[in-house]
Amino acid sequence: MALEVQIERKLHPFTLDVSFMAGDEPLSILGPSGAGKTILLRCIAGLERASRGRIKLGDRVLLDTTKGIQIPARNRRIGFLFQHFALFPHRTVAENIAFGLQNLAREEQLRRVTSLLTRTHILGLEHRYPRQLSGGEQQRAALARALAIEPQALLLDEPLSALDTHLRSQMEAQLQETFATYRRPALLVTHNIEEAYRLGGRMMVLSSGKIAAFGATEDVFRRPTSVEVARLTGCKNFSRARMISSGVVEALDWGCQLRVSHELARTPAHVGIRAHEIDFVEAGSPTAAQENVFPCWLVGSSETPFRITLYLSLRQPAGAREEGAQIELQAEVFKEKWRRFREQPRPWHVRLSADSLFLMPD
Repeated sequence: MALEVQIERKLHPFTLDVSFMAGDEPLSILGPSGAGKTILLRCIAGLERASRGRIKLGDRVLLDTTKGIQIPARNRRIGFLFQHFALFPHRTVAENIAFGLQNLAREEQLRRVTSLLTRTHILGLEHRYPRQLSGGEQQRAALARALAIEPQALLLDEPLSALDTHLRSQMEAQLQETFATYRRPALLVTHNIEEAYRLGGRMMVLSSGKIAAFGATEDVFRRPTSVEVARLTGCKNFSRARMISSGVVEALDWGCQLRVSHELARTPAHVGIRAHEIDFVEAGSPTAAQENVFPCWLVGSSETPFRITLYLSLRQPAGAREEGAQIELQAEVFKEKWRRFREQPRPWHVRLSADSLFLMPD
């Protein structure tokens, strides 16, 4: 089953204008706040009206503004998981899950509710009210409610953002389990890059109401089509680029020439590399003699519990941060690796692998 969407919706200060198709592989929709992600889901669900366009789900046309077709939200058979759960506070978990099943026989309602309580790992909580549940339990109940109508498409709007780190991890595992068996269009809106990568086999990057990138998630990350897409997918290292010869570019902002493995049909304007792709090598080692290896100096650092971000210069002398010191690159390494090379004599040496570099036309 496929979901086909081609809609416009006037917003401020831009117009949401998208055209895409989603199949049975989960689609992550990534973008900054205010990009139009939530409005897109609400238009698909029928909770908001598109200014113009067409939405088709399987063989059913849900919206066609040229033909005056506008199927109400309650008849679209689309499950919607809201950011803040949106459970009915005066109903129990079981009553929330069964809310959309009133047209079914009592026995079928009970069968579906029991099955979903088991699938979402909240069996035993069916008689509790939302106020008696943890955030993770509320979100599982909301997911069960969205699945109860056996929807032909599933829409999830920032489903993990209201959860703490531990509950987020548990709910993410629940969503992976759900997607593995759902096999119908599932759209997941998020601004969390790692969630988008782990949960969606395909990805759409939305910016100011327009699709900036669309394709297999791995492809969008490894070969971003523009500097904007690279930034929105978490890349921190860019330089203006000038083509020197086939397979060789000059990184003007980094002050070096680089061998690249992937060229563009168009003249590249920028070159980029992700922070975790920067490798550190020992001076004098065989690796240090390879291409794209450069001396570097530490300008500053920033730590998290497990990783450290190193701010590097390819041109500044060693020592404390100086006013106006140029930071060319950010490298992210796990602390275990950091402890192995931090005492090595400086300058250190970094390798910008030709396979990890990507070129962009703008």
